[in-house]
Amino acid sequence: MITLYEFALSGNCHKVRLMLSLLNLDYQSVAVNGKERQQKTPAFLALNPFGQVPVLADGKTVVRDSHAILVYLAKKYGADHWLPSDAENLAAVSSWLMTAANEVANGPNRLRLYYKFGRAINLKDAELCTSNLLAILNTHLSTTPWLATEQITIADLAVYPYIALAPEGNIDLALYPAIISWRQRIQSLPAYVDMPGIWRVAP
Repeated sequence: MITLYEFALSGNCHKVRLMLSLLNLDYQSVAVNGKERQQKTPAFLALNPFGQVPVLADGKTVVRDSHAILVYLAKKYGADHWLPSDAENLAAVSSWLMTAANEVANGPNRLRLYYKFGRAINLKDAELCTSNLLAILNTHLSTTPWLATEQITIADLAVYPYIALAPEGNIDLALYPAIISWRQRIQSLPAYVDMPGIWRVAP
């Protein structure tokens, strides 16, 4: 049995929930109590010494970090299109995973932390990072249906949640029509799952 240790309101956890659903994999969800800092207890640190969610346990295999989990699920349970093996497409997927870990995390994610959770951030830097990211993303998606290849990959799932949650960071996504269309494609996938705060696109 696959077990996912997670926060309900974490975009990083939603990436994994979405992948598990799209792969039609049964799993057990274990809610980690962030208010009580359960992720910093010795029992949880034995799973992930960094004290962060998500963590996925699959039998004796334990994987930390949302993007590492996406890679693991794609390689073990997914069709080839989720994580291509050829050099060019693998590099394309990897570049967007890095974007999710850097620009998405430092832009839309931080603005959401500021406006929704009251977290102290460098607001100007987060706004500049977000504006640049969304412009690049919108331009890129105006010429291709998916981020890395002609089919959906884990790159799309890695970038998606915090973009879809962007209105909680006081971001007007209506300014980016190609992003809206991309989000509609993801939300129209069979077995798509939502999370609180996700900005839904009207069909």
